[in-house]
Amino acid sequence: MLESNVEKILALIKPNHVVLDVGGWACPFNRANWILDCSPYETRGYYATIGLPKSQGPEKEYFTPDTWVQRDVCAREPWPFKDRFFDFSICSQTLEDTRDPLFICSELIRTSKRGYIEVPSRVAESCRGWERDNLAGLSHHRWLIEMEGTHISFLQKFHMIHAAFDLSFPASFLRRLTELEKNSFLFWEDSFTFEEIIIHGLENQAQNLRQFVAERHHYPSYRTWLDSAKRESRRVFNGLARRLG
Repeated sequence: MLESNVEKILALIKPNHVVLDVGGWACPFNRANWILDCSPYETRGYYATIGLPKSQGPEKEYFTPDTWVQRDVCAREPWPFKDRFFDFSICSQTLEDTRDPLFICSELIRTSKRGYIEVPSRVAESCRGWERDNLAGLSHHRWLIEMEGTHISFLQKFHMIHAAFDLSFPASFLRRLTELEKNSFLFWEDSFTFEEIIIHGLENQAQNLRQFVAERHHYPSYRTWLDSAKRESRRVFNGLARRLG
């Protein structure tokens, strides 16, 4: 979760509020009274093993082993909570990982009065260099997600995004992004809307990815790139020849 939003969330939560954290296993939000995750309570705080914060929010854990619900959050069964049971819910850096984020969104709205959602921005998820220079975004993420107002759209992260340079951003573009630009977030109350964007056909899918990148980053044409590569090759060759000469 963005550190800049932690205090904003805590300010919205009153002492008597009941709070849910969905997918909080790797870095639990300690003010949450309940955690819903597929991984067990005993292994919580995974991020600490890779040099990141073990948790966020207050030092005290408000949840307990009894209020840690281990289950598949995408299972087509209602979560074990009554309607509007929670005063506030948090779902941070989770939706992009799951096979059915639409079901999670529907259950967030059913069980909670208001909440906070955070995901990697589509721009960041379309950047090479997070894990490897030939991979866009993180390899385990399934969705390209955009937020506009109180609406969330989910587009399948087509495999072709890794296959052609003009369908994603270079690693140098990722390095220039701020933390705010790398993430999208939504504070919602009562409800929000969501949808899956479905694009049929290889060419249409490629065009969507290509246009998204082209609107934000200029790649040189193939001819321009080839001429530049030739000039660089000649420069290197001439320099080597002078040193050997």
